[in-house]
Amino acid sequence: MPRNGLTPKQAAFVAEYLVDLNATQAAIRAGYSAKNADKIGPRLVGESRVAAAIGEAKAKREAATEVNAAWVLERLRDNVERAMQAEPVYDREGNETGEYTYQGAVANRALELLGKHHGLFSDRIEHTGAQGGAITVTVTHTVVDPSPNAG
Repeated sequence: MPRNGLTPKQAAFVAEYLVDLNATQAAIRAGYSAKNADKIGPRLVGESRVAAAIGEAKAKREAATEVNAAWVLERLRDNVERAMQAEPVYDREGNETGEYTYQGAVANRALELLGKHHGLFSDRIEHTGAQGGAITVTVTHTVVDPSPNAG
């Protein structure tokens, strides 16, 4: 086993997980069974050695690229401020036309991402039964008689 305590397959999983942060796809790309990857991937992410290796690799990547959460949040804030400014429209000669542009969609998207980061929004999933009705759950019990004379 390597020095970091990971098997070669686990190390491959860590490298693949950093590509898109998709545990299932990382498991498949690392050579785990595609049939069970939806169970294996999340389990690997939850294992302490694998989670530590992922954290270490993310920290190295942040240091190398100088892109981290603070950098992203700062750019989103800058984007919101810039998009919310009404900017004058110029004609071909460089004269102001008296019209202004405002990029509301850009500002709204950046605000949405910032809000999600701060937990201001939560995705809500509603489950319903047939034709939007209630979900009916039926529980059945099978009793098995363990006596040798049964049946």
